[in-house]
Amino acid sequence: MWFDESVIYQIYPLGFCGAERENDFKETRHRLDKIKNEIPKIKELGVKAVLFNPLFESERHGYDTVDFFKIDRRLGTNEEFKELVSEFHKAGIRVILDGVFHHTGREFFPFREVREKREGTDYRFWFNINFYGNSAYNDGFNYDNWEGHPELVKLRLENNDLVNYLMEAVRFWLKEFDIDGLRLDVCYSLPYWFLERLRAECALKPDFYLVGEVIHIGNFREAISPNRLDSITNYECYKGLVSAFNSDNLFEIEHSLTRLFGREQWCLYTGKNLLSFADNHDVPRLMTQLQDKRKIFALYTVLFTMPGIPCVYYGSEYGKEGGKGDGDIHLRPAIEEIDKTAYPELFGHIQKLCGIRTSSRALAYGAYEKKVLQNKFFCFQRAAEGETIFTAANISDSPVTFYVSEGEGDDLLSGETLSLREVTLAPFSSRVIRKK
Repeated sequence: MWFDESVIYQIYPLGFCGAERENDFKETRHRLDKIKNEIPKIKELGVKAVLFNPLFESERHGYDTVDFFKIDRRLGTNEEFKELVSEFHKAGIRVILDGVFHHTGREFFPFREVREKREGTDYRFWFNINFYGNSAYNDGFNYDNWEGHPELVKLRLENNDLVNYLMEAVRFWLKEFDIDGLRLDVCYSLPYWFLERLRAECALKPDFYLVGEVIHIGNFREAISPNRLDSITNYECYKGLVSAFNSDNLFEIEHSLTRLFGREQWCLYTGKNLLSFADNHDVPRLMTQLQDKRKIFALYTVLFTMPGIPCVYYGSEYGKEGGKGDGDIHLRPAIEEIDKTAYPELFGHIQKLCGIRTSSRALAYGAYEKKVLQNKFFCFQRAAEGETIFTAANISDSPVTFYVSEGEGDDLLSGETLSLREVTLAPFSSRVIRKK
């Protein structure tokens, strides 16, 4: 499918566009042109799809939805968003939205009616309400929420009217805006029958992409199937990459890659492409997390060539820093706050990797096999359909020479032709070699 052969670019719209942190539900602002103006640069990077974090009307950060049929007024209008999707499609870039179907904000109209009418509205069945308790907001009743956050009201998906409403919203965005996929927030808490219902609704577009947010290391293999999801987020390898490169212990990331994608029967996701990333809107930016910045090029090389669908978080291609705290605002800067000139060599490196990844069948579909592994040096192979790719990364301050195979290969990063019997890597460098 197209997504298996893609690189995805992630944008947090409310942050990217510099929206107010609180929605006053009054004036409509018109900020989507800030994203539209970046399309040429995003296309230049070489990605094939853009993933938008929540942009439906919400109270604050987007994950507290109040209207599933309307673009947040801090960003613009539905008509302006439709034009934005069209512009991305003209540039050859598909559009994926963030679907938040586990919980809503307190101003979601059915919950607002429950607060006003209590037992006097059938909307009470859309939530798990305890009319004999009380909430942190002194509502005179209590309700289930997301992981102890009372501002995020948990939806009772067992209610058929609620599910029909959510599916109507999905059809609306698919039919009216021609979106190409959905990221499912808190997917680890969504029942499989809901995923199956959602997949059936999305059959309007046979190649529609469904990826679930899974933050745990548990086995979610059964969630990836033709009638459920296409992919899930790979938090295990995100954590493994950062930790391995910080601790000079590449055994850590190799262990995860074999556990998830190796050839043994017990490997969890062999033959499946998880969504891979080095940072996103919920975790510190890579340039902040990585203790030795010289390793960042090799880390991205491994990310783009290991099994999975690489995803680049906006601004990280320019080396933008940002840590947790203050509502994660530093993870989600306005586009004007990003210095695009700080690390031009990093943009160029990721651009090359995008071209390599989107043109290689081996990297999209190939089997994974470890070749050489030391604490500070790692080489693995991907092979499919007559193409063999070797990735090698050296995070030490000394050169490394190693044997891969008989014959020659082309380094797709440097353009050199190399003997695979004696490949040399400079300190803090990496190679992506296609065997001749």
